Amino acid sequence: MLSFENRSQCPNVWASENRDSRRGFTLVELLVVIAIIGVLVGLLLPAVQAAREAARRMSCSNNFKQIGLGVHNYHAAYNQMPMHGTGATNETTDLWSLADDHGTAPAPPVGFSRHMLSYLVGILPFIEQQGMWEQISNPLTDEANRTWPAMGPAPYAVRYQAWRTDVPTYRCPSDPGRGLPTVGRTNYAACTGDATSRTQIGVSRFHGGQGRWRYKDENWLVRQCRANLRGVFVPRDTTRFRDILDGTSNTIMCGEIITDLGDRDIRSAAALQNGGHGGQWGNGIMGNPKTCEDSNLIDPARPSFWLAGTTTSGGATTRGGRWADFRPLYSQFLCILPPNSEVCLGGNHGTEGITTASSRHQGGVHVLMADGAVKFITDSIEAGNSRAETVWHRNASQESSNVPGSASPYGLWGSLGTRAAKEVIDEEF
Repeated sequence: MLSFENRSQCPNVWASENRDSRRGFTLVELLVVIAIIGVLVGLLLPAVQAAREAARRMSCSNNFKQIGLGVHNYHAAYNQMPMHGTGATNETTDLWSLADDHGTAPAPPVGFSRHMLSYLVGILPFIEQQGMWEQISNPLTDEANRTWPAMGPAPYAVRYQAWRTDVPTYRCPSDPGRGLPTVGRTNYAACTGDATSRTQIGVSRFHGGQGRWRYKDENWLVRQCRANLRGVFVPRDTTRFRDILDGTSNTIMCGEIITDLGDRDIRSAAALQNGGHGGQWGNGIMGNPKTCEDSNLIDPARPSFWLAGTTTSGGATTRGGRWADFRPLYSQFLCILPPNSEVCLGGNHGTEGITTASSRHQGGVHVLMADGAVKFITDSIEAGNSRAETVWHRNASQESSNVPGSASPYGLWGSLGTRAAKEVIDEEF
C-alpha cells in the first residue's frame, strides 16, 4: 500500500482512486435511463394489449366451435337441427302469464314460452350445460316460491333464473357488456339468410281471431317463408343438413354479434320504425337496406353512433340482450349489409329488420360455417349492392324485383348466407 508521502510520486494512481470514489449517475444520465424505459414501455404495452386481444379472439373462436359441435351432435341425436323459435306453450292463448281469479294481480307464471326460444336453448345439453338444461326442461320452483313450468316462460321474463343467466360459452370475452337491464346475453346469432320478411314470425303464428296457434298450415304464410327465409335456420321450422344444397362448407350457419353498452352504437342499439314491416311490402328496409343511413339517422361526425334524436331500442331491448329469445334483434343476423354495419328495424324491437353481424374484434367478425368450421370475415368482404331490394314474396302478383330463387343481390356475403340459391363461391373469404 502506498503511504501519503509516496502518492505524490504516483499521480496516475492518485487520480484513479479519486475517480473511483466519485463514481455514480449524474442527473442527465438518470433522465436518459428514465426516457429509455418510457420508450420501451410505450413499445411493449400495445404488444401486450394485442396479445391479450389475440387470446380473447382465440377464446371466442373456441366458443363458436363448441356451439358448432353442439349443433352437429343435436342433429346426430334428433336428425334435425335445433329449432329456432320453439318451446312449450298454451294452445289457446298468446300470453306468458295469467291473472288470478279476480283479475287484479298476476298469478304465478304458468308457462307460455310462446314458441320464442332460440336454438341456443336446445343445444344446452350438448355444450356441457346439462345442469341448466335440467332446470329449464323440468318444472321449477324458485326462491320466491313461484312455480315455473317445463321449458319456462317467455324469454323476456327476468324473474326466471335461467333466462337472466349468462352462459359462458355464449359470450365472447372481448365483449364487455354485462348484467341488467338486459337479461342473459349472447354474442352468437343464427343466420336466417339474406331477406328480412317473416324473420320475426316464421312458419307458425298465434291467430288472434281464432284464439289458437296455427302450425305451418296456412298456405300463404308457408309460401312467403319458403321464398323469403333462405338461411340455414328457418324460424319456427325444422331444417336439416340435407337442406343445405349449396354445401355446408359454403354456407354460414351462425355469426357473431355485439351486445349493448348503452352508448347508442349503431350495431347494438337498433333504429326503430323504418318501414317494411307488416303490410308495408317492398317499402322501407325491404326496398332499401340502407334506409337508416339514407334517412340521415347516423351521426356524420361520429359514424359509429346514431344521431341525437334517433328513435332506438334501449334498456333490455337491445342486440344480443336475450340469449333465449329467437327474434331478429336478439339472436338472428342476416347476410345483407357487411359486418359491423347498422341495425335498422322496420317497427319496434320485436319486428324484422336489417340485423347485421358485429364484433369487438378489430376489422371483422367470426362466423360458424354449417360444416362446423370457424372463419373470420373482414368488414371489407364483397357485399354487392347494399341498396338492392331484398328478396320478398307476398302473393302471385306482389313480389320483389329480386324474385324468389334469385342469386343473392349482396355479393359473396349474401351468397354465403343462403342455403340453396345455387350461387357459385369462387372467391376467398
